[in-house]
Amino acid sequence: MLNRLKQLFAKPQDTGNHIQTNAFCTVADVPKPDFLHVLNGRRSLADKELAPHLNGLMHHLADAGQGKMSRTRYHVIRHLQRVQHHVSLSFAPEQQAAFHAWAEAANAIVFMEDGRVCDPQGRTLLPVLSDDGDPKAVVPYPPQAWQRKARTGEQLAASKIDVPADLPPLVSEPELRLRAPEDVLRRMLALFVVAIRAESLTGETPIPVAALQERFPPAFAGLTDAERDFLAKDAPGQQEVTQFLWRYEAILVLQWALGLQDALPFADAICDVSAISSTVIDRGTEGLRKQPVARPAPEILDALDLHYRLHWASRQAILKKTPVPAGLNDSVLQERHHALNWLVRFEDREWDDVDTPT
Repeated sequence: MLNRLKQLFAKPQDTGNHIQTNAFCTVADVPKPDFLHVLNGRRSLADKELAPHLNGLMHHLADAGQGKMSRTRYHVIRHLQRVQHHVSLSFAPEQQAAFHAWAEAANAIVFMEDGRVCDPQGRTLLPVLSDDGDPKAVVPYPPQAWQRKARTGEQLAASKIDVPADLPPLVSEPELRLRAPEDVLRRMLALFVVAIRAESLTGETPIPVAALQERFPPAFAGLTDAERDFLAKDAPGQQEVTQFLWRYEAILVLQWALGLQDALPFADAICDVSAISSTVIDRGTEGLRKQPVARPAPEILDALDLHYRLHWASRQAILKKTPVPAGLNDSVLQERHHALNWLVRFEDREWDDVDTPT
């Protein structure tokens, strides 16, 4: 990893005393630098090498903590999870103020040539050999993310649910790349057929997979590898059946995201399976395909922020073997969190690989 960083910082011959930087930006559209600079390289998530490079950086930072995870180090790693663009550029010292303004607009953290990790204003977040950076340095988040976190905090306080103030903000509007409505509909239908199959396996007359394929052909085009493996088994194990039966909770989120459900009820009870099924069966796949409409992005981000913090509270209670606050259902939260992370392309992962860290 250190050798790779050295290559990225290789100085072009004509830059003289230029400052060499690697900026890791989370916004979907990086503003064009409006100051004198030399562009050494630029890539987005469309470049297949960026995601592995980001993973390598995250592991490098974690290892550099020598088993200890400070708040700043954790937030820097979480920033890298949201990066969409890597821009390597150099500039003369007199351009520093303009670079800082650009890095702020790009919501970037900056790896310097000497190994330091800095915030957009050049303050040291992580020195090379310790966690003792500038106390004024701040891992950047767009203003919308802080505002959303504050609103969620008020909701949780009203419900007497305590979460740490230092849980980070999440992805926000300038960083968002929502799944297309057509992709959401395809994923919802795929989940629906595996959930129906799982539900039928708990009774005396399992629904044949061939019958599901005849009734819902578009759903089978969107199956993941894990879902195909499940449907290929005549008698899957009970644990696997239960896993896919819980997918009704994820279906609810995707139907809500498509405007097919009015609200996401508080996560203290399982969903209304009959209402979810009726939404698909009554409309039919052709009827559903005629009206895939995405719910406004701020509403999806609000739901993600809320469920992320509720999931933290639920997991902590389970780990500490204390009562789960407000009657939260951890399995419901797991499925909802999974679906919401998929919707916002968390870590740019596809369905089977979506993670739900808290």
